[in-house]
Amino acid sequence: MNHDRGMVLEHALLSVEPGREDAFEDAFREAKTIIAGMPGFGRLTLSRCLERTSTYLLLVEWDHLDDHTVGFRGSPEYQRWRRLLHHFYDPFPVVEHYEQVLSA
Repeated sequence: MNHDRGMVLEHALLSVEPGREDAFEDAFREAKTIIAGMPGFGRLTLSRCLERTSTYLLLVEWDHLDDHTVGFRGSPEYQRWRRLLHHFYDPFPVVEHYEQVLSA
């Protein structure tokens, strides 16, 4: 499978511990500056679920899969990202990567 045909979309559903949503959003405001400076980063959106208000959808566009899985996750910046955000999650999110097939 060729992952270099275009942008790769990282998808994660973030289950934040109830009652900690405001603190999570504050931490994410800081964390987004970390990820935004990484090589291969395109853009991100963080959206909050209307039905399950402790659940967020994180979408991050990367130039290549390795920009996220090797470059970002292997970087010192990722350790700062983890310290800021990972303690909010229960359970820990599944992160998957997608390649666009169609759009309208």
